[in-house]
Parts: sequence; C-alpha cells; structure tokens
Amino acid sequence: MANPVPAAAEELLTSEPLMAHFATCTDGRPHVAPVWYHYDDGTVEVLTTGKKLANVRENPRVAVSVQKDEEGVAQWMVTLRGTAEVVEDRDERLRAAERINPKYGASGDEYPENVLVRVTVGSASYQTY
Repeated sequence: MANPVPAAAEELLTSEPLMAHFATCTDGRPHVAPVWYHYDDGTVEVLTTGKKLANVRENPRVAVSVQKDEEGVAQWMVTLRGTAEVVEDRDERLRAAERINPKYGASGDEYPENVLVRVTVGSASYQTY
C-alpha cells in the first residue's frame, strides 16, 4: 500500500518536537490525550499506558492530530487516521523509546511502564495557515 501521507505533511510532522493528540474510542465516545510521538513513512509510534492503551486494545481505530502554533496562532495542522497495534515486544519498545523520548528531553528508557502502540496511517489531511 502506498503511503497516504503527503510529503509536505511528512515534513511538518518531523520538523520539530511537538505534542500530538492521540484519539481513541471508549464506550462509543472519543477519548483524546496528548502524547509524544515518532512519525516515519506512514507509521506513527507512541508509548503509552492507562486508558489510552486499554482503549486501543478494545478498538484499534485511532486518530493522531499535530498542530504548530506561534503565540497562540495556528501555523499548520496534520490529522492522521489509522489502525493501531499494541506491540508487546520489549526490544521494540526500547528501540521506539530511543526514537521518541530524547526528542522531548527524556532518556530512552525513562518510562519503562509504557507500551508501544504503532499506528498504520490509512488516511491523512493537512493544512497550513
């Protein structure tokens, strides 16, 4: 399958460390929470635990939204919709932590309780302002 994320949106997603909003579903209602992320070639990785992880285990349909603001004024936004997979392998989680955590000023294995969730993007939209 071809990568559904336009090259311009990929540039935005990888340009700097920004928070993403990770949307899951629980009891037929959305649950959205901020997360650190890594994006590469149509795949988003997040390390998480708690409600978000439980929601993904129940329903793998998710969305990830990233927005860049300057002094409260939106500059761009990217929304990715896809299917999440919980990755239980410890070595894969550690490799993902090495990709994600340092980007946000944390050590690679600073949060060992987190579990890797890998999202395969099915559709994407973006806008610059």
